[in-house]
Amino acid sequence: MARLKVAVLISGRGSNLEALIAACSTPGFPAEIALVIANREDAGGLAHAAKANIATRVVPHKSYPSREAFDGALIAALEKSGIELVCLAGFMRLLTPGFVTHWRDRLINIHPSLLPAFPGLDTHERALAAGVRFAGCTVHYVWAEMDSGPIIVQAAVPVLAGDDADTLAARVLIAEHRAYPLALRLIGEGRVTVADERARIDGAAAPAGIVLNPAD
Repeated sequence: MARLKVAVLISGRGSNLEALIAACSTPGFPAEIALVIANREDAGGLAHAAKANIATRVVPHKSYPSREAFDGALIAALEKSGIELVCLAGFMRLLTPGFVTHWRDRLINIHPSLLPAFPGLDTHERALAAGVRFAGCTVHYVWAEMDSGPIIVQAAVPVLAGDDADTLAARVLIAEHRAYPLALRLIGEGRVTVADERARIDGAAAPAGIVLNPAD
């Protein structure tokens, strides 16, 4: 069975890209990263891709007169490489509705909150300010509205006494590095379908039991 051909879009250090590269390198993984595109020449994640012998391309957003023109260049680069699925991994550009529509149900993102709670920026500060007992991350298909779209995988982590935004972010990032490869594997195995605005996963097993925070 042919592996799903994936591109990853980045803007920065690429820690989730690194987790996806590691997953794709394991025997039998149903997807391969064929292209990494950055909108910044100094994006640290480009080095991760080069080390793994993955093709890279820099498409500087400042070189284009409009968001539409930039997104058009992205589409051309992705289609030239025969990409079947696009993963956003710290890609700090708002994509146009035209781009999102073009890649509908073939475009996924990871967000550092348990969506639909805390979309947008400053998620950890907002979670702490709200006093939630659990935080986490969400892998979802991308729709035009920011941080919306059918949810594929979520991972929850407890908020600990004394947490600040940095300590909570570090704990959530560990969860991200597990959730994103899982979502990619499920899609690559053909187990995820979108119906009635929800992602349905064939053969998915939910964790058992109840987790309380505080524990007692």
